[in-house]
Amino acid sequence: MRTYWHQTMAGLRVLLVLTVLTGVLYPLGVWAVSRIPGLHANAEGSVIEANGQAVGSGLIGIDPVPADPARDPWFHTRPSATGDPSTSGGSNKGAGHDDLVKAVAERRDAVAAREGVTPDRVPADAVTASASGVDPHVSVTYAELQAPRVARETGLPLDRVRALVQENTTGRGLGVLGEPGVNVTRLNLAVRQAVGP
Repeated sequence: MRTYWHQTMAGLRVLLVLTVLTGVLYPLGVWAVSRIPGLHANAEGSVIEANGQAVGSGLIGIDPVPADPARDPWFHTRPSATGDPSTSGGSNKGAGHDDLVKAVAERRDAVAAREGVTPDRVPADAVTASASGVDPHVSVTYAELQAPRVARETGLPLDRVRALVQENTTGRGLGVLGEPGVNVTRLNLAVRQAVGP
């Protein structure tokens, strides 16, 4: 009986210690790290505000749908494999899968027609979905390809639109990882603010 009592108490002590560690100290530690300057915005979802109202997140890119596709004033994100940001994710199709090859060719033709260029000028990120399906970044090349159309449709000078692209371009991660990218969510908000009400 005594052994049973000792084992029960040892189990309860382990339960209590692990409950305090994983249920109290670990969450408090994560919360404390999220308060470090420079990390706070990421911990809160990188919410973008305009006029005191939340208008989006710098971490989520949702492709804008223009009211009139013939007069499209917005920069576009990478395509979504699902077409619905609430069900994000990649297509899981191999690079040689017939459906994926067909979808990429159709997207390339559509982007080329929208931007008024030949299909060979359309960059890969304009026609391929990211792993999450809601990546807010596009390559600088894709953003610059869209700049003339955005300038034409918004009435902004092309130099001003290109400057907005540069202002919303982020560098490589840690200075060496990946390629510079343009946050389309922030860029479209900057275009909207530059155009005015």
